Amino acid sequence: MQRFYRLRALLLRLERPTVLAAVLVVAAITLAVWPLAPRQGTTPAATATQAPPLPPGPPWIHGRADARFTVTLYADLECPYCQGYFLQLKRWIDANPDVNLQWHHLPLPMHEPAAGHEARLAECAGEVGGQAGFWSAVEWIYGHTQGEGQGLQAGATYPGMTPAMQACLDSRRPQEVVKRQTEEAQRAGVSGTPSLQLQDRRTSKAVELAGPIEGDALLSALDLLTRAVK
Repeated sequence: MQRFYRLRALLLRLERPTVLAAVLVVAAITLAVWPLAPRQGTTPAATATQAPPLPPGPPWIHGRADARFTVTLYADLECPYCQGYFLQLKRWIDANPDVNLQWHHLPLPMHEPAAGHEARLAECAGEVGGQAGFWSAVEWIYGHTQGEGQGLQAGATYPGMTPAMQACLDSRRPQEVVKRQTEEAQRAGVSGTPSLQLQDRRTSKAVELAGPIEGDALLSALDLLTRAVK
């Protein structure tokens, strides 16, 4: 029954976005404290075929390259809500191989310059270490940042720093990636973090959700996408 009401709320969002904006504010506060639930009956072991290799990023993707659904996470590396939500979402993706996770930088002005610096650090970790390097850097940053724009803890030095990483940081490449993604988010009307976009790659239909969303509500959104009238 709870899942029915969550699905109904998502349907209302598509029809009356003004009403849902208020609903999602409440959901963002309420659902932030609920653990994400794995999709019932689906585990990594249940996948029968080996996943194809992930393409080089960006975009940075966690999960199967051939997953039907993509969850795009708009995030700020100084955002405390993102910090608390990221690992929960990543674990949920691991438990649901038909969904992958895509990162989208959105460093908020209130958290600069620390958020921008950390975004560039993660980009360079990906440039040097590929997909695994990027996601490892994001986890390290969230594990060592003070949050709210205060930057990394005193004495925290990224363990993967190499001459190649430093050369990347000294270039304009990571800054251009972060700037482009920030502008794309702004054009899409995304202004807060964490925000999510769920997309059915088979039909290209998508739905946007604000705030940290727990796993059962994500499953309801996926059901909505698959049942939408074409």
